[in-house]
Amino acid sequence: MLFGENPSLQPLEGLKGIEFANAQLKNLAFEKKVPGMSVTILKNGKKLLQAGYGFADLEQRVKVDPKKSLFRIASISKCITGLAFGKMVEEGLLHWDDSFYKYVVDYPQKKYDFTLRQLASHTAGIRAYKGKEFALNQPFTITDSLEVFKNDPLVFEPGRGYLYNSFDFVLLSLAMQKASDFPFEKYVNEKVLLPLGMSKTVPRMEKDHDVANFYTTAKLGFKPALEVDNFYKLAGGGYLSTSDDIARLGQAVLERKLLKEATYKELLMAQTVNGKSTYYGLGFQVTQGVHGRSYVGHVGNSVGAYTNLFVYPEEELVFVVLVNSSDPKIQAELNLLLEQVLL
Repeated sequence: MLFGENPSLQPLEGLKGIEFANAQLKNLAFEKKVPGMSVTILKNGKKLLQAGYGFADLEQRVKVDPKKSLFRIASISKCITGLAFGKMVEEGLLHWDDSFYKYVVDYPQKKYDFTLRQLASHTAGIRAYKGKEFALNQPFTITDSLEVFKNDPLVFEPGRGYLYNSFDFVLLSLAMQKASDFPFEKYVNEKVLLPLGMSKTVPRMEKDHDVANFYTTAKLGFKPALEVDNFYKLAGGGYLSTSDDIARLGQAVLERKLLKEATYKELLMAQTVNGKSTYYGLGFQVTQGVHGRSYVGHVGNSVGAYTNLFVYPEEELVFVVLVNSSDPKIQAELNLLLEQVLL
């Protein structure tokens, strides 16, 4: 089902469940709250809803195809990296609590040591973006990008604080690359993406890819987003994918594919700092959503992208939304339709 034929505002009164969700999503596109959205919702491994809403390309009026249109997935990339991290642990290439310096010996020494687990859980004390660092447009390798932040001090003693950021995952991916003696993106492709059938999930835009255009909000509608190069932060926010592929990722987590149960337990266990939960595991948000229901996954927000991956284990539900615009302020509406789907 592809949205676009005879678009109009959909009445929501009297609608429930997936019918309400579909109408709400159509309205978000019709009211121009998003340029385009790719949505896949699975229940018990079967598609409740898979559709495109609005446009992958506003200028050319190219509709969104949930199986083909590539969106930036932003921080959902961290979930992919989490699985790759777990696979490396299972293969004995590294261990959760190894020092980062065991693998990257020439990184500037800090006041405290920090571990791979602390990087993956945002408890290592690495700083967050400053200024416009979130929108770099340099063809950096992972190693090149260290120049941006490597000489800065830790902002807290590792394990004693929590600060969400993507530089943690730049460092984690570098350690993983060193440990495997293999380019990070190639390891992820061979050990995670291909085994899960995620053939549309890619590290870079290529000419033959059906890549959506990326936008930011403007006073009237949307304008093209800044040009950025996210390859250096692939692990934390650089991948492109379809909602169909990301639903495969969510279903794999639900069914414990690819990794052992003990490995998933490590990835999906919220870390504690000073006796309090961070509501974050290793690459996964681990928290509660609508109606207090527990879920794992990630929200993502980056230049030209806003994304949701929510996996509800008890309900066996996978919810994926990819938007080709920086934060369009629609999370309240998404939560409302998710309430209906979870009824």
